[in-house]
Amino acid sequence: MLTRRDYLRNSAMIGAACALPGGLSRAFASADLITRAIPKSGEELPIVGLGTSATFRSAAQRADISALRDVIETLLRNGGTVLDTAPSYGSAEDISGRIARDGGMTNKLFWATKVNVVARGSNGSADPAAARAQIQRSFDRIGKDPVDLIQVHNLADLPTQMGIIRELKEEGRIRYIGTTSTSRRHYPDLEKAMRDYPIDFIGVDYAVDNRQSAERILPLARELGIAVLVYVPFGRTRLFSRVRGMDVPDWAREFGADTWGQFFIKYAAAHPAATCVTPATSKAKHMLDNMGAAYGELPDKATQRKMEQLIDSLPSA
Repeated sequence: MLTRRDYLRNSAMIGAACALPGGLSRAFASADLITRAIPKSGEELPIVGLGTSATFRSAAQRADISALRDVIETLLRNGGTVLDTAPSYGSAEDISGRIARDGGMTNKLFWATKVNVVARGSNGSADPAAARAQIQRSFDRIGKDPVDLIQVHNLADLPTQMGIIRELKEEGRIRYIGTTSTSRRHYPDLEKAMRDYPIDFIGVDYAVDNRQSAERILPLARELGIAVLVYVPFGRTRLFSRVRGMDVPDWAREFGADTWGQFFIKYAAAHPAATCVTPATSKAKHMLDNMGAAYGELPDKATQRKMEQLIDSLPSA
């Protein structure tokens, strides 16, 4: 386990690495990467990954994508593997796949994407042909067969779309399947899906100031042996707004949170149901900082309560 002295040395290395183009240095070589097992298989994943739903998606629309290449290389060079994307994230899936192919990184990544054909018509069902076509485009963009994980995005027409990805899993073209929701009002539907379908993963929102999923969803995931991708651990930018102008408390550095980003990620990763936390970023220096949360220690329950109390005491963003 990472000692306080090791962490301080690595923190200095992070500062130096972030000053380099792309922040590509491996800053955590002397520390232990924290991983969690996928319950259904035992396969280990690093507890920090890369999301592409926000700033990454915006950056992918630009002509110059070198910054995004730096982000993905920084993820991999510092022990990360999980890249979470979706066809609905603008050109993020396409650009991620292209960068990975060009850099020989495709098979080094754990690809998590989604299917989200909008239900239409009087019966509110998704067009199966359209769903299959969208999935095939994802295969083509990613360039990996089997794809590691495909989830039904936002619980959309589960009977149709879950049926398709289950079939593809049985054919060996998808390794894991699941579904997602970041809407509190749809948590009952997510619970039902977790019980009704043989899913391997869910994706759900969870943050130090957004703890509702810990009441029922995360405990149910543990009970049923379902892996969890944690989304929006920063509340988009909400949490950074709440702590603007504040220093990270000294007691947080004792478990290796030297920045607010690491503070927020380590809180989310500390939940025993969390498999991988996937904050989005389009900057290599932020990716490097995020990966710092995957090393050293995670806060215990008492410290998690202390983290909650600190954030709860601040004005809402």
